[in-house]
Amino acid sequence: MIACHKLCKDYGSFRALKNLSFEVARGEVVGFLGPNGAGKSTTLRILSGFLGPTSGDARINGHSIVDEPIVAKSMIGYMPEAAPLYTEMRVGEYLLYRAELKGVARASRKTAVSRVIADAGLDGMDGVLIGHLSKGYRQRVGLADALVASPPLLILDEPTAGLDPNQIREVRALISRLKEKHTILVSTHILSEVEAMCDKGVLIARGELIAQGTLAELRALRRPRAVRIRIRGDASAAKKALVDIQGAGETTIEDSADRSRLSVSFSDPDDADATTARIVAALSRVQIGVVEVVPSSSLEQVFADLTARAPTATAGDAKKRKGQR
Repeated sequence: MIACHKLCKDYGSFRALKNLSFEVARGEVVGFLGPNGAGKSTTLRILSGFLGPTSGDARINGHSIVDEPIVAKSMIGYMPEAAPLYTEMRVGEYLLYRAELKGVARASRKTAVSRVIADAGLDGMDGVLIGHLSKGYRQRVGLADALVASPPLLILDEPTAGLDPNQIREVRALISRLKEKHTILVSTHILSEVEAMCDKGVLIARGELIAQGTLAELRALRRPRAVRIRIRGDASAAKKALVDIQGAGETTIEDSADRSRLSVSFSDPDDADATTARIVAALSRVQIGVVEVVPSSSLEQVFADLTARAPTATAGDAKKRKGQR
């Protein structure tokens, strides 16, 4: 659905994007990640047709943004971080106006507006002035605007920015429903949003691709700093058995009704595999069954480590490293 190839963007002598290439397949929800100033918004503006690249190209559903900009833009519903809305208009009339601007046939406009009002959770709000809406509901109007021409691709720039926790949960739920019909690229620097909404991630920093892959592949780019273990037996006895294990740090009994899960930190992440083996052996010696062992490497850890370093990495690096162990 999206294929970026060596996108570059210069602002005077400053190069904001540096040969950026990545792909998003049809039907995916992909988090577009990076720290502030990484080039996320510049990339989204290029993809949505608001900016031209200095060099390079991108294809939207097979159409070049350079050679076929009108067709490419017709494939996209774009919601910028601060969606520009006419606050003196009512929700329904604003969406009808936007449908007209986007070329929706006159005979289909009312149906299209009714559909996106339902899809965006705006039922009963079509007669309300936009200026009287909360920020959360204004975000919904911006999302309805992005949907009104039935684009196959949605590009959402910081869709939960400035919202309270309840509003954030509502937007997450909306995006979860929309992914059944649309490919979605979500730009954010909030890692919990990616964990909650996305199938894959594309991570950039300083205008360059740093990593891309499924969330599991991204986590695997950095060695885990802890291991989660599900046991069959007494958790307190298990914790006691791990006190003096080489390489094992603090052991925490996770909050669960049956107290069957432990989290054990590593004092040396580079020795994680050997430490995990010692942990499992220690539990076996005290007759505590090990049901499941899951290395724990957080997306936050990967984000912090990779964006602080200059060299780029790919999810394939994790597979190579695994084969070298």
